[in-house]
Amino acid sequence: MNSAVLGPDELERYARHIVLREVGGPGQARLKAARVLVIGAGGLGAPVLLYLAAAGVGTLGVVDDDTVALSNLQRQVIHATGDVGRQKTQSAAEAIARLNPHVRVVTYPLRLTGTNALDLIGGYDLVADGSDNFETRYLVSDACYLAAKPLVTAALGTFDGTLTTVRAHERGADGTPNPSYRCLFPEPPPPGTVPACAEAGILGALAGILGSMIALEAIREIVGFGEGLVGRLLMIDARAMRFETLHYRWDPANPLSGETPTIRDLSGYR
Repeated sequence: MNSAVLGPDELERYARHIVLREVGGPGQARLKAARVLVIGAGGLGAPVLLYLAAAGVGTLGVVDDDTVALSNLQRQVIHATGDVGRQKTQSAAEAIARLNPHVRVVTYPLRLTGTNALDLIGGYDLVADGSDNFETRYLVSDACYLAAKPLVTAALGTFDGTLTTVRAHERGADGTPNPSYRCLFPEPPPPGTVPACAEAGILGALAGILGSMIALEAIREIVGFGEGLVGRLLMIDARAMRFETLHYRWDPANPLSGETPTIRDLSGYR
């Protein structure tokens, strides 16, 4: 991520960032130079996109093949009633333009697949995954490892959520490989065991909390301050308003980044 020059209006827009010692002018310039690919413009992707745009991330890519439905608006706050029936990527791009004209938005109104994932991810510095299904989460995490890109990924339940950062293509301070998503969750649950959002329901404000935390973690990764979530899974329980952290490590037996990997490309995905 190269530095970028901030104009006078940008200096005023981001003044509350710039006065922060941990961000300052250099950190804000890194945000402007950054390219972040956001997977999904739904419940999690909506706040991710809004807060990354407000923070001044220079280029945002947004991947989503869906259209806005009325039932989305309870939690997908980047869209409005007048957007029902429109492509989510286009609706999101227009909302971002209204919020911050300094941000370039690249839209991909398509489904991420094993065929296109590496090409899409390869053009960005960091990926923020707000997808709503297990197949896409595993595809994104595998693709980020193969493309050597950092990933901030989250999952949302009815009253709970999880968040972690994956830099499995790098090693920790002790020389051990950083854990991959498959070190944390070796396999997706069997089909049909986890009900879809339309069946189980979802608390709208929880999507806002977790999506904002994805954006915060992405900003920290770009600017480079604080202790990231590599090797840590943050868990949220909205019923008890409780936050817990689970530590996890590299698994030498994992099929992606282990000692004898069996996943070397994305040919196993449709």
